[in-house]
Amino acid sequence: MSALPVIATADARRVVEEAKRRRTFAIISHPDAGKTTLTEKLLLYAGAVGEAGSVTARKGRKAATSDWMELERRRGISVTSTVLRFEHDGVVFNLLDTPGHKDFSEDTLRVLAAVDCAVILVDAARGVEPQTEQLFRVARARGIPLLAFVNKYDRPGLEPLEMLDHLTDTLELPLAPLTWPVGIPGAFRGVIDRRDDTFHRFERTTGGAGIAPERIMNARGQGDAEDDAAWAVAEEELELVDEVGSAFDLDAFLRGEQIPLLFGSAAWNFGVGLLLGVIRDLAPPALPRPADDGTPRPVDDPFAALVFKVQANMDPRHRDRVAFIRINSGRFERGMRVTNARTGRTLALSFAHEVFGQDRSSLDEAFPGDVVGVVIGGDVRVGDTLFIGSTVHFPPIPTLTPESFVTISNRDVGRHKQFHRGLEQLDQEGVIHVLRRAHNQDPVPVLGGVGPMQFEVAVERLKTEFGADVHTQMLPWAAARRTDAEGAIKVLADPGATDVFVRGDGTHLAVFPNRFVLERFAQRNPNVQLDRLIGADEPV
Repeated sequence: MSALPVIATADARRVVEEAKRRRTFAIISHPDAGKTTLTEKLLLYAGAVGEAGSVTARKGRKAATSDWMELERRRGISVTSTVLRFEHDGVVFNLLDTPGHKDFSEDTLRVLAAVDCAVILVDAARGVEPQTEQLFRVARARGIPLLAFVNKYDRPGLEPLEMLDHLTDTLELPLAPLTWPVGIPGAFRGVIDRRDDTFHRFERTTGGAGIAPERIMNARGQGDAEDDAAWAVAEEELELVDEVGSAFDLDAFLRGEQIPLLFGSAAWNFGVGLLLGVIRDLAPPALPRPADDGTPRPVDDPFAALVFKVQANMDPRHRDRVAFIRINSGRFERGMRVTNARTGRTLALSFAHEVFGQDRSSLDEAFPGDVVGVVIGGDVRVGDTLFIGSTVHFPPIPTLTPESFVTISNRDVGRHKQFHRGLEQLDQEGVIHVLRRAHNQDPVPVLGGVGPMQFEVAVERLKTEFGADVHTQMLPWAAARRTDAEGAIKVLADPGATDVFVRGDGTHLAVFPNRFVLERFAQRNPNVQLDRLIGADEPV
C-alpha cells in the first residue's frame, strides 16, 4: 500500500523528463518556398532517411516522404498536413509538415493548435507573401515561438540587409540573426554562426541528396582567398546589424516577441544542420497547456490530449480512420480507455501508431508533446479532448469561414449511401464544410472551402475512397462570415444579393457575392455578428 505514492511520483517524474525531450514544431510558408524540400533535408540531417528529397516506393517510384496522397504526388504540392516523428541527439522531434497553398489554410490552423514552435520559411527572392503573413499573425496571436529561415540563398534574391528590413517591417517583430550569409544570393559560400563566431563554408553535393560537406573555421579573417571580397561585405553588414541592436533574447523568443533568423539553401543542404541544431537547442519542450478556462494543465497531470486532425483511408488497404492527437499531459499507453469530453463516451485507444508520413509503426507509450495516430471508430472529431480522470476541455480549434462555394450532386443513384457517407467523413475531417440552406428544404448539399482546390481534393477522395462519381457547380459567393440566428434573419431580409447557409453543428454562415457587398451590409448593420473565424475570436 505504501509503495503506491512512490510509484506515482516516479511515473510523474518520468513524464516530466520525457516532456523535456520533446520538440514539436511546424513549418509554414507560401507555395514553392521549399517547405517540403526543407522537411526532407531535416530528416536527412537527423538520420531519419538515408536519401533526402525522396523515398523509394514499392513500385520503384520516388516521392517526398511527407507527400503521401496520390493527388499530392501528381500535382507536386502538399494538400494535407503530415506528421513525421524522429529522434536525434537524444531529442524526440514531432515535425508537422503543412500545406503551403492558401486553399488549405484550415489544415495549417489545426496544426498550429498542436505545436510548440513554428519555422517561417521565406523565399530569398519573394520574401513574405500574404499567405505566410496571415498564418504568422495567427501564430503570433497564440504566442507561438517563431524561427525564420531564409531559403534558396543559392539563387538571386534580396541581399541580407534588405531581407532583414523586409522581414522586420512585414512581421512587425524584431529579428535576431543567428547566422549571416557570406556571398550574395546566387553566389552563396556559407554562413557565419554568430553564436560562436565560426564560419561554415559549404560545398555542393550531387543533386543535394547527401549531407553537404562543410568546413568550419574561426569566422573573423580566416576565409579562403576566393572568399575575401564576400567576407569583407559580410563583416560590414554585421557591423551595421550590431549597431541597430539585434542580440538574441531567449525569453523574448519564448514569449513570441522576437524571431531568430537563419539563412541557407534547403536544395543544397546549406544551413540545414544549423537549423536543426537551433530547433533542438532553442525550441521549447512540451509545457503546461491551458484548458478552456485558462488554467494551465501540468504535463504530469493525468492523460489528456487534443484531436487536431482526423484522416480516413491513409492506407487504402485497410480503409481505416486515424485521429491525430497531441498529448498535452500524462503518459499515453496503447489500449488505454479515455473519455471524449464532447460526447461523454469512452473509447479504447487500442491501435496506436508512431507516424512517419504514410508509414506507421505500433507505439506502446508516448508523452506530452508527442503526436500519436490512433485508429478510431465512432464519433471523434477535430477539436475533441480525450482524457482520463477529471473532465478537461482544451480550447476549440478555429476554422476560417469559406470563400468559395459549390453545389455537389451524385451522378450514380446506386451510390447514394457511399456519397453521403463520404460527405460526412470529409466534413468531420475538416476537408470541406458541408452546408445546407437555412431557409428552404433544398436537398442538394453545398460545399464551402477557403479555395477551389479543396473541392478538387473532395471530388477525388469521394471517387477513389467511396466510389462516388459527383458533379459540382460553382456558386456566386466569394465572402462569408459567421453570424447568429438573429443575424441570419437580417441577412436574408437584406435587399442585396446575400444568403445564409448552416453547418452541421448549427453555425450560421452569411454569404455575400463579394467583399464590397459584405462591407456595405456591415456598415448598414453594425450590430450584426460577422466573424472571420469559426470556433474562436482570435484575429487573423
